[in-house]
Amino acid sequence: MSWKSNLPTVRGKLLADEALAPFTWLRVGGPADVIFLPEDEDDLAAFLKALDPGVPVTPIGVGSNLLVRDGGVEGVVIRLGRAFSKVEARGGNRIFAGAAVPDAILAREAAKAGIAGLEFFRGVPGAVGGACMMNAGCYGAETKDVLVEADAVTRAGEKRTLSNAEMGFSYRKNAAAAQGELVFTGALFEGQADEPAAVAARMAAITAKRETTQPIREKTGGSTFKNPPGDSSWRLVDAAGWRGKPFGGAKFSELHSNFLINTGEATAADLEGLGEAVIADVKEKFGITLEWEIKRIGRPA
Repeated sequence: MSWKSNLPTVRGKLLADEALAPFTWLRVGGPADVIFLPEDEDDLAAFLKALDPGVPVTPIGVGSNLLVRDGGVEGVVIRLGRAFSKVEARGGNRIFAGAAVPDAILAREAAKAGIAGLEFFRGVPGAVGGACMMNAGCYGAETKDVLVEADAVTRAGEKRTLSNAEMGFSYRKNAAAAQGELVFTGALFEGQADEPAAVAARMAAITAKRETTQPIREKTGGSTFKNPPGDSSWRLVDAAGWRGKPFGGAKFSELHSNFLINTGEATAADLEGLGEAVIADVKEKFGITLEWEIKRIGRPA
C-alpha cells in the first residue's frame, strides 16, 4: 500500500500531487507528492507523530528563497497558514510572531509597538519560519541579533522551544535545523525601546533603498548566492559578465546581479543551470566558489 493512501487523519488539508510553482516567488517547479496545510500546532504535531517515519518532510514558507525543481518534491511538503500568523507585543521590548508572518509585517508591528532593532526585517523577502531556518538578514543585521527563542515541532511530533544559543546560528545557517528535523512554528524577538515614528522612518529608508536597488516586481527570489568573505556576490556575478545575460528563460537582474529572474518562460532547470554556470565561471575566473543562498529542493525533471 502506498504511504499516500495511508496518511494520518488531520483537521487541516491534505492535497495530493499539488503544484508548488504558485507557492514560490520564482513560479517554477513540479508538484509535491502531498502538501499538508495544518489547522494549528497540535494538528501539525499529531500528523508528524503518526506519519510513517520513512516519508520525507519538507517545510516551506512563502517561497521567496526557494527553487523547486521540475520533477517535484518527494514526500510531504508542509505549509503553515492562518493559525501561524499571529503577531503579539509581549512587553519588555519583546514581540512574538508566528512562522507564517511575513518578515515585513513583523517589522511593521514592532515599529507600532515602539520596538527598535527589527527594522531590517522590512528588507527581508520571506516569513518568520524561513528567517529562523536560515538566519535571514540584510543591511548588516541578522535574525540571530534579535531572536530570543523559537518554537518548533520535530519530525517525531514533539514540540520544542529552542533558545538562541541552541539554534547554532552562523551566516545564513542554523545548525539545529540543518538535519531537516524541525518545523518552526513561531519565534520570540527582543529589541530596544524607541519612538514608533523614529522606527518607522528607518523602515521607510530601507523600503526606499530596496525598491531602487532590487528587482522586487519581477519573478525572483532573495539573494541567489551568499556573500563570500570580504567580497560581494553581485560584484563577482557582474565581473564575470552575467548581469542580464539570457540563459533559457532565466537571467541575472540588470538592476542587482545577485538576483535570479524568471523572465516568464523559465524552467527550474534553466534557473538552477544558470546558477551553476555562474558558479563555475566565477571559480575559473577569480578562484572563488560561490555558495547558493536560495534553497533548492526536489527532483530534476
